[in-house]
Amino acid sequence: MKQRGQDRRLVVLFVCVLIAGGLMFGGSVGLLTPIEEVAATPLNWFAGVVNRISLNLSGDLQQLQDIDDLRRRNADLEEQLSRLQAEVVSLREISSDYTRLADLVSYTTTTRDMEFVTADVISRDTNSALRTISINRGTRDGVRRGMAVVTEAGLVGRVINVSANAARVMLVTADSSAVSARLQTTRVEGSVIGVSATGMEMQMLPLNADVRVGDLVLTSGLTGALPPDLVIGQIDSIQRFESAAELRAQVSSLINFDQLEMVMVITSFEPIDLSIFEEEGEATPAP
Repeated sequence: MKQRGQDRRLVVLFVCVLIAGGLMFGGSVGLLTPIEEVAATPLNWFAGVVNRISLNLSGDLQQLQDIDDLRRRNADLEEQLSRLQAEVVSLREISSDYTRLADLVSYTTTTRDMEFVTADVISRDTNSALRTISINRGTRDGVRRGMAVVTEAGLVGRVINVSANAARVMLVTADSSAVSARLQTTRVEGSVIGVSATGMEMQMLPLNADVRVGDLVLTSGLTGALPPDLVIGQIDSIQRFESAAELRAQVSSLINFDQLEMVMVITSFEPIDLSIFEEEGEATPAP
């Protein structure tokens, strides 16, 4: 039995060798070419599918890498943009401060007889009847109660309270503000009263006074409370009150008080207090 099994294996081996030899011979002389083509067709298709999948995977991996690079680049650009925006804001503030200072310096050069202290506005109350602002200059800087506060556009108001390093300024548009004034062109005199609802009103003008819309209104210097020729505003409209024999004119300031950031205090002008003479006049008995 053992001998038979060995004989069978020898036969199978021999047959395999013959088949292999036949296949080699047929392949060398081209007899197996049709069979090879038929067998290669599915193999070529499978290889193509595998190649396409490989290319797609390679392309996807490259796209993922490109997306990561773009994300990093975008993050870097956003960081640079944030820094640049902060620098732009800072430069704009510097430019605005420079412009305001340049305007104030230009104003001071045209008023050589006056001395000024520049101050920043640190708070404002422009909605109530007593319209005020606070500035960061006080007695240490030579600021005194009653001093005029101005910008290059004209009169802001007067100092009503002062501490060592701060002062409170009542605006000319406050209800309790009254300024002796005159028109620049005709020199007609009157009094500019603060009216918080509308701004200012020039009162006590003669009924026949030559008053025109657009005329500039200046401080007159009467009463000694303020220096003369400071711009208060300009005439907006005119009202005639024949029963009171006077004209009244609405006056608008050239200053935007809601956006006021920097002002100047005129420190060379000392307000004159005339109240003592009024008291003496009241105390003198009538003859």
